[in-house]
Amino acid sequence: MTVNTTRRVALISGANRGIGLAVALKLAESGWSLSLGVRDPAKLTQVPGGADTLVHRFDATDPASEKAWTEATAERFGRIDAVIANAGIMIPKTVIEADDSDIDALMQVNVKSPMRLVQAAWPLLTASGKGRVITIASLSGKRVKSAKSGTYAISKFAAMALTHSIRQAGWDQGIRATAICPGYVATDMSAPLTDRPPEDITQPEDIARIVAFVLDLPNTSSITEVPINSTLEEMF
Repeated sequence: MTVNTTRRVALISGANRGIGLAVALKLAESGWSLSLGVRDPAKLTQVPGGADTLVHRFDATDPASEKAWTEATAERFGRIDAVIANAGIMIPKTVIEADDSDIDALMQVNVKSPMRLVQAAWPLLTASGKGRVITIASLSGKRVKSAKSGTYAISKFAAMALTHSIRQAGWDQGIRATAICPGYVATDMSAPLTDRPPEDITQPEDIARIVAFVLDLPNTSSITEVPINSTLEEMF
């Protein structure tokens, strides 16, 4: 069933928890229609936006699921105004410990899957002349914080390059791409990596507010990168 809507539609990967869920809640509050990609829709306990939200199976290692999700979104809403590539993984190994399978897994989820989602959504993203792509990258895409984060950083540096490449490819068609680059965020992924209490680090809701702000900017005010940190750190 196609829903003819004048509301903007956001495609959000990894929207079942953490940053993805917080972004979905914020955008629903801001009047967006949502298409949420999750690995197991049956386990989604909270559906932001209610009946106006499409929930679809999405597996970042399965290109067929990405294609099916974007096609279902197009059929349901007839438009895609933003792709928010949030799904990601970390493998805490040094570049000495890691093997090809580790790097392949990181690149598959953190780089290749976002690229394929944007490719699949491209005709609808460009249709309005105001399409938006947001990658939830990381400060690890701007510096290597530790030996154990080295392999993760390789994929996130690539994710940063992907974001800049999307920006270059779509600029004349009104596409604006932004990399959101947080440090530690109070999520399941960060919990084993820091001994700081969750309340002292960046919250998923903080990231969601930034995403909503960036999405509302006009074409004449493009933000390429947003570094976010909860601690004083000399990065450059």
